[in-house]
Amino acid sequence: MTIHCWIGSVAEMSRGPASRSCRDLVDRAEALALAEPDEPLHIAALCCALAVSERTLRKAFHKIYGLPPHRHLRLLRLAQVRGALLAADGQVVTVTEIATGFGFVELGRFSVEYRKMFGESPSKTLQRSCSPKLCNQGTPRLSHFMGGDIW
Repeated sequence: MTIHCWIGSVAEMSRGPASRSCRDLVDRAEALALAEPDEPLHIAALCCALAVSERTLRKAFHKIYGLPPHRHLRLLRLAQVRGALLAADGQVVTVTEIATGFGFVELGRFSVEYRKMFGESPSKTLQRSCSPKLCNQGTPRLSHFMGGDIW
């Protein structure tokens, strides 16, 4: 076996488990972050709970999603908010109640992010929540929003 073949086989072997460990770390981080949706996202606290450094978590998210953890987790929460707005179906509920229930405390920033992601304001989604035409539409894929900054 030549040195080039050996280096290639070692690199191939190390790629598999590392990818799985990144996926496992990201899955655990998502589960923790989404387990308490009413709490604001704090990456430092998440890293502490996972017993990893912020750099390790950032590298894992970048490897799996191409995004930093905070941005990816906010996108997931935005999708959850949209689901809750669409599920309101005529209930007496406000956008503020739903948004703060998913950990969004800066409502102006939340509204801007929501509009960029879904193409309409959260209040418009809530107003149309009982419309059958809107309820049959899927939410956009997160990959669509990876290229541009939502801040």
